[in-house]
Amino acid sequence: MQTENLWWSYLYFHLPNYALALLFWTLIGRFLFALFLPPDSPNYIYRWFRRLTDWLMRPVAFITPAIVPPKALAPIAAFWVAIARVVFFVLLHAAGLTPRVVAQ
Repeated sequence: MQTENLWWSYLYFHLPNYALALLFWTLIGRFLFALFLPPDSPNYIYRWFRRLTDWLMRPVAFITPAIVPPKALAPIAAFWVAIARVVFFVLLHAAGLTPRVVAQ
């Protein structure tokens, strides 16, 4: 019996899913660092979290009401990334393109 490789056979599913998960957790990390560090902190991890997520923070800041404090934008952006990840899964699942677990 030949077994199917669930990683390579579904690479089109795993790579975007992994990228969205990485972006989500980077946004959560950015938020947690922002609670304790100033925006111009020399902390290299925080600087990289900001560099990796700044491209997403601008559109989120644009669509978020101005009354929301800037430190709260990272969890809001993480929420939108989580929604995008769920929508991505639902669309691929509806098309039959997600990995399936087969009981033997």
